[in-house]
This record gives sequence, structure tokens and C-alpha cells, in this order.
Amino acid sequence: MGLKTFDRKFGRDLLRELPAAPAVYLFKDEDGSVLYAGKAKNIRRRLQGYRNASRRKVHRKMRALVRAASSLEIRLQPSEREALLLENQLIREHRPRYNVDGAYTFLYPAIGLGVSGHQSLLCITTRREAFEGLGLHWHGVFRSRHRARDAFDALVALLDLIGHQEPRSRLRELPRVRGSRIVAFRRIEAWLPSLERLFAGESATVLRALATQLLEKPDARRDAAQVGEDLRLLDAFFASDARPLRKALRAAGSAEGYVSQDERDALFIAHRHRELPSARTREMGAGSSTGKGTAPS
Repeated sequence: MGLKTFDRKFGRDLLRELPAAPAVYLFKDEDGSVLYAGKAKNIRRRLQGYRNASRRKVHRKMRALVRAASSLEIRLQPSEREALLLENQLIREHRPRYNVDGAYTFLYPAIGLGVSGHQSLLCITTRREAFEGLGLHWHGVFRSRHRARDAFDALVALLDLIGHQEPRSRLRELPRVRGSRIVAFRRIEAWLPSLERLFAGESATVLRALATQLLEKPDARRDAAQVGEDLRLLDAFFASDARPLRKALRAAGSAEGYVSQDERDALFIAHRHRELPSARTREMGAGSSTGKGTAPS
């Protein structure tokens, strides 16, 4: 019986020599370019899966990688956390075409708020540097582009019922960047501190205040269903994006409300692994209490 493709390309003794340890592995083409970067808690078991990939649809990507690769590089790591961090770094560095995350340039959005003269400015962009001259206070970057953009657009729609949005003809001096949106309002300055706390993940009480204020606006009452949906989108963004980012930043010892594009994924990987031991400890504590059969005091 002939050798498996995996054994022929990477060595029939490779798996036998590998430890059952965390690692990052790189499939490379004949020019040494990275086709795929992956991580494993148990590198021997993970590569065994590639070696024994069947013809089932679920294994199609594994088989394609083994066929396309000319070499396989393995980097053992001291922990699964270190493997995750290195995998993230290598995906960003090499943009491997077989990685979903590396198939296209992915940038997370940031949201900026500030004041320029008599105008209050709100901006959402993946290119913060293009707006640096405006003195905006930035929040983010946020994981979900769609949720952040939906929340931003919802807020603009709500503020349009309360304040006065400047027409684009008066914003010619502001940068225009593809995929970004910047708007200017008058008469909403008093709302900015509460909106800052919303995007910083500190508090969503501004949503209740907005709802109360909008009850006094005839246009808002006429379009109550849309107003309710806009408030819901903002609340979902706060719960799913703004508050988790604040929690991760505080756990890392940062008092800022912003993390850069390159550091965002590493921040959350580290945060998830900080939480795991405490969760396991709570489970063990609950189990031991039950096992002893202690009565409540």
C-alpha cells in the first residue's frame, strides 16, 4: 500500500516525533510563502487529522492544504494562549490565502466624537489617522463592523430628531475617506458626555434619556417603530461590543477607551485566557461544596 500524501510530503515519522503540546503550524508552498497558519492545543492530534482526512466534504480544506503545501513548519509554544497570540500575529503578517481571516484585509472600525467650533462631530472609520487633525476622542476598535455601523447610523438618525444636522455642503473642509462617515450637528453638545460613556462601554443610560426626550418630538412619535429599532441597535452594540472592549481594556490595566487595529485581537485573546482559570475555580468550588453536603447557614 502506498504512502499517504501527508507522509510522503512531510515525513512518515513526523507525527511520532511530535509531542502532545500546544503549537502553531504553517503550511507553505514551494516558494516558502505561507498558505495557512493554524494553532493547536495538541499538535500531534491536530496534524493526525490532516494525515487521515477523509473524502468527506468537511475535510475538503484539509485535503486541499496537504495537496498544495510543499513544506510544513511547526513552532512549539509553552501554552495554548501563546499559540493563539502567535497564530494571530502570523495571520496578520502573512495574510495566508487559506485562512478565512487572511483572505482579505480586515480592519476594525473606531468611533470618534468631538467639537469643532459650534459643531459636534461624529465619525466612524477604519482609518482613524485620516481624521487626526479634528481633535476627536476615539473609541474602539470594535469587533463587528456591521454592528458598529448600524449603531452609528441609528444614533445619527435619532440625533437628527433632536438637533440640527449640518448639510454636506457645509462639510467640504472635512476629510472624505471611503468607507467612513462623518457628520456634524448643532444643538447636541449637552449629549456628548453621555454618548462618550456609551461608546466607552461605561454606561448606556443615555439611551433612556434619548427615549424620554424623543417622546416630546412629534416626528419621533409618528415613527415610533423606527425609533424603537434604532434604540435597540444602540443597546445591542453597547452590550456586544462597547462593554466587552472596556472590560478587556480594564483587565489589561489600561484606562484608555481605544485599542489599535494591530493590538485588538491580542487584547481579547489574553483577556479570554485570564478569565478561564477563574471560571474553572468557580466550578470546582461549587462542586466541592456540593460534594461535602454542607447545609446552608
